[in-house]
Amino acid sequence: MGEASLLEVRSLAKAVPGPRQLFRNLDLAVAPGELVAIIGESGVGKSTLLNILAGLDDANHGTVAIDGTVLGSLDDAGRTRLRRERIGFVFQAFHILPYLTLRQNVALPLALVSPDARAAEARAEEMLDAVGLSGRGDGYARDLSGGELQRVAIARALVHRPALILADEPTGNLDPETARRVLALFAEAVRGHAAAGVMVTHSDASAAIADRVLTLGADGLVERRV
Repeated sequence: MGEASLLEVRSLAKAVPGPRQLFRNLDLAVAPGELVAIIGESGVGKSTLLNILAGLDDANHGTVAIDGTVLGSLDDAGRTRLRRERIGFVFQAFHILPYLTLRQNVALPLALVSPDARAAEARAEEMLDAVGLSGRGDGYARDLSGGELQRVAIARALVHRPALILADEPTGNLDPETARRVLALFAEAVRGHAAAGVMVTHSDASAAIADRVLTLGADGLVERRV
């Protein structure tokens, strides 16, 4: 793994109660400006891997470093601070807060690290427009379809221009045209801002935008040759 990697994973292993080994010997290096897609059978641990990369779950063995910071060296407060400042995560379950407007939801990552509320809301409006929800900032989650909620989640993940972007099936609830638009937005967020991107997907169309496509199995990640 080169020194230029923004994300470095070494010898990662994870087992779940049962006991069942999800994966072992997992190495991954992602450079600034690089987008990696991870595919694999259901149940192999793709979502678990993303949670480990974000510091939301712990591996049984191995290390994860983001821009030189080893997650295992941080306490809970340190991990939370790193996520707020450096990571954007699109979850399958969206996690849109129902009591906040869509603008406030999208602005949340900025509001947590910056006192400039006006700039945060302006940036949130910019991101809502980018995902095709222009003029919807005053609405609430209850007013949206699943696909629209997915777009809000994507806008929120990208609003603070994170160094590491993690996405779990980001186009799973989107129609083909919206999916194409969102994937282009992801690619621009990664390549235009020298971020590192890791996307879990079942979609070959989504994986096709990545610089590399890796298959996750019990013995780690294997690059898929085109």
